[in-house]
Amino acid sequence: MAKLKLALYWAAACGGCDVAVLDINEKILDVANLADIVFWPIALDFKYHHVEAMPDKSIDVCLFNGAIRSSEQEHIAKMLRAKSKVLVSFGSCACFGGIPALANLTTRAEIMQRAYIEAPSNDNPNKTLPQTKVSVPEGELTLPELFDDVLTLAQVVPVEYFVPGCPPTVDLILKVVNALATNSLPPVGAIIASEKSLCDECDRKKEKKMISKIYRTHEIIPDAERCLLEQGLLCMGPATRGGCGALCVKVNIPCRGCFGPPPGVKDQGAKLISSIASIYETKDEKDIARMVDEVADPAGTFYRFGMSNSMLKRKRVQGK
Repeated sequence: MAKLKLALYWAAACGGCDVAVLDINEKILDVANLADIVFWPIALDFKYHHVEAMPDKSIDVCLFNGAIRSSEQEHIAKMLRAKSKVLVSFGSCACFGGIPALANLTTRAEIMQRAYIEAPSNDNPNKTLPQTKVSVPEGELTLPELFDDVLTLAQVVPVEYFVPGCPPTVDLILKVVNALATNSLPPVGAIIASEKSLCDECDRKKEKKMISKIYRTHEIIPDAERCLLEQGLLCMGPATRGGCGALCVKVNIPCRGCFGPPPGVKDQGAKLISSIASIYETKDEKDIARMVDEVADPAGTFYRFGMSNSMLKRKRVQGK
């Protein structure tokens, strides 16, 4: 049987999803037996023109990780969509926006101002900013443009499957590989993870105790057997899809929500806010205000991975 043609690409991401593919260790040999890698710029010397020359739908599967942050990434996403039979949103950034989408809490102009002019380490007396057009001996060269909004892959092109995680776990990656090898992929549109919330899969003791204080992770050493949320640590378990094996929770670290919302939840951040409010011990307005202030970074906590596909999507400027 002819090998599959496999492509991997990263857009606005950290590179962890590509490393995760290598974390399957000797199973990478099974991938090599199953598929020929025809595009993987982080690991092999491929150029864009190699992909442009490929016939449409000549790539069987493309694992695309990273959000869409620039015109270059949008262009490659559309090109890989045209060349691929199956396009997979691979990892939290591609699925939900991920950490890059926290940029939606500010503006492109503010980001440029901070990064290139205000940052203490800068030496930029002329206040030079990145340009989208520069003069070269051959004429004018157009460079990638940074978008105002960070988008998910599915907000740019149609996607067949979603594999969440920051990065996806080895078990999920192997599940995808096995589905490809056996031609047993789920129905189009499926999220390849659990159909339950992380709390449903967590074996910590849940006693429905109310909380009177919110702690940051460095402020207490939690009981390794009790629910972290009931100990005052902001664990995203009630608002997060399971399937990761509760890897963070098992080492006493609260879930940060990288698997996105569970089935039936439209907005992951709003769900967690509701869950926390329901276990506040006090009804006193001053105590509630104090506990709200104890959440050091509300947006970065509740929308750490899901700003792009939340109901908020970005910070709104008055009058726009």
